[in-house]
Amino acid sequence: MARKLPKVDVVIIGVGWAGGIIASELTKKGLKVVGLERGKERKTEDYFMVHDELRYALRYGMMQDLSKETITFRGNERIRALPMRQYGSFLLGDGLGGSGVHWNGQTFRFLPYDFEIYSKTVERYGKNKIPAGMTLQDWGITYDELEPYYDKFEKLTGISGEENPLAGKRSNDYPTPPMKKSPPLQMFEEATKKLKLHPYMMPSANLSESYTNPDGIKRAACQYCGYCERFGCEYGAKADPVVTVIPVANKTGNFEIRTHSNVRRILKSGNKVTGVIYTDVTTGEDIEQPADIVVLTSYVFNNIRLLLMSNVGKPYEPQSGKGVIGKNYAYQVIKGNAVGFFEDKEFNTFAGAGSLGMVLDDYNGDNFDHSKVNFIHGGMVSLSQTGMRPIQNNPVPGGKPTWGKEFKEKSVKYANRFLSVAAQGSSMPFKHHFLDLDPSYKDAYGDPLIRITFDFENQDRQLAKFLASKCEDILKEMGADHIDAMKDLGPYDITTYQSTHNTGGVIMGDDPSTSAVNNYLQMWDVDNLFVVGASAFPHNSGYNPTDTVGALAYRAAEGIIKYHDKGGQVS
Repeated sequence: MARKLPKVDVVIIGVGWAGGIIASELTKKGLKVVGLERGKERKTEDYFMVHDELRYALRYGMMQDLSKETITFRGNERIRALPMRQYGSFLLGDGLGGSGVHWNGQTFRFLPYDFEIYSKTVERYGKNKIPAGMTLQDWGITYDELEPYYDKFEKLTGISGEENPLAGKRSNDYPTPPMKKSPPLQMFEEATKKLKLHPYMMPSANLSESYTNPDGIKRAACQYCGYCERFGCEYGAKADPVVTVIPVANKTGNFEIRTHSNVRRILKSGNKVTGVIYTDVTTGEDIEQPADIVVLTSYVFNNIRLLLMSNVGKPYEPQSGKGVIGKNYAYQVIKGNAVGFFEDKEFNTFAGAGSLGMVLDDYNGDNFDHSKVNFIHGGMVSLSQTGMRPIQNNPVPGGKPTWGKEFKEKSVKYANRFLSVAAQGSSMPFKHHFLDLDPSYKDAYGDPLIRITFDFENQDRQLAKFLASKCEDILKEMGADHIDAMKDLGPYDITTYQSTHNTGGVIMGDDPSTSAVNNYLQMWDVDNLFVVGASAFPHNSGYNPTDTVGALAYRAAEGIIKYHDKGGQVS
């Protein structure tokens, strides 16, 4: 029997970016909020002088323990899914702040095309442009409607950047100037301008200068140490929930964080949720936390898993296409890239920052004519200088030995003589790509694991080849002496790191038969339950998801406050 606690206004499941924003906004309005985080407490002091590549980058010191909970994966429904026993394709954050602590800080707005992708694609190319089985749909919100929330998130985090000439209109400039333009970025800029493209500095949550945000949170400028991705920032220069929104919520006196609290079920009575059951992982005790409103703000996989285990919402059925929980799982196409080796130039690529880079969007969204290509959407192309840490980075030109004396000689020679131009492609949803509960494998508590059914499609293969060729063209213009570019995209490989940009499964829209939540991320079936995060994306764009997660979280917070005041479906 679970021990029952007094009811609160709101309980939040997961205290990362989405949970921290919701907590901050609601507690400022006087609501009593409890945040349940299954990982440990975190603070900036934990990362003082901890530039340990082995511990964090290679042994995944900030990630979820896969021996206690993981995911299972299969490429299609005809084969048995197997558990992911070691990290590869993506990294699952653990602890207060979640993946918002170990991210790089690349903070892009999605394009206006993304939010109306079905309508805009059909309008320009006709319905036949959308291949059979692609479950493309509009988001139920436009870029213009979401723009004020993008602006709010970027002011919160102090994003450093400059205007993207091919993006949606902005109501304000970026809060801080762009990052430093290193010599490799200058080379990229000069080369792409010669190719009549439109480069701009990558929008960065690594501050270019000291900044005080609208909540009064002060943060120092980035030191370009190169330890962003997979690391916490010792300076607080990289925006994360621990140094931005969580302190604001704590200061109100209306927020209580309970770490080591693993939520097992959402409780439901009729068409309302009544709270949650969680296990205190330090004692094994089961505890019930009643609440008037439940907000699910954990990572994509856990959002879907909790809903399915709690029998909340209609599970997706791939054969019929009916149901919504688990629908439209999408990932990212990262394989369209090229590496250039230079005989007579050296670069200080050991220095950098998670979001130090130059980007172009000439091949992203619908910014170019797709009439003669066999795919829709596209991806950004960039040269990033994130910091080449020594253990992970020693490429040699293709055709050279990968071990032995010559390999060692080439590794030393090219350690500071290579640059990568990479593309990050969009991921479109398909009827047979989905998430459900695995019937065989369970976690340490005996609960079923979430199962991924996914593989790259012809859409992805064509897109990756197209983008890789553009990356190769840029490196040629930059003067690379040898270029290794991707030629063909094989099957999806879960053992090789690509990105942690998993999306979908609790998607938003304006039709309850094809979406799980409305554009305030309020569930259609259960009006006092909000599900916030990248699980709401009906597809994934050619960008990192965090800016859109943050914008949607601010909109969801507004919706929760409206619901608290008036009840019913928020509009």
